[in-house]
Amino acid sequence: QVQLTESGGGLVQAWDSLRLSCAASGRTFGSYVMGWFRQAPGKEREFVATINRNGGVTYYADSVKGRFTISRDNAKNTVYLQMNSLKPEDTAVYYCAASQTYGIVTSRNRYDYWGQGTQVTVSS
Repeated sequence: QVQLTESGGGLVQAWDSLRLSCAASGRTFGSYVMGWFRQAPGKEREFVATINRNGGVTYYADSVKGRFTISRDNAKNTVYLQMNSLKPEDTAVYYCAASQTYGIVTSRNRYDYWGQGTQVTVSS
């Protein structure tokens, strides 16, 4: 089992940047595919980005491609989401998640563990 704790959210203006972090407990962090999701008020939780176990492969939602970068440091049990050129429509609670499957995982139903979320608010 792994416990996930997100941090780094906040209130920023449009075009600003933020870096989210997600720290994982346990010794097997490197055996999980990691992902970031977000949920805006009144909307379903949606996929943002994912990274495979060794960090060599990443995949993004079209809405964030070219602006967000997911990365991981397995030695620090941490996954990051660098968010640049933020837009008001990026406002949401951001969640990190861990999956015991292989490869690229975009479906939230395939993630086994979730963090509590961190709020990101982008003002125009």
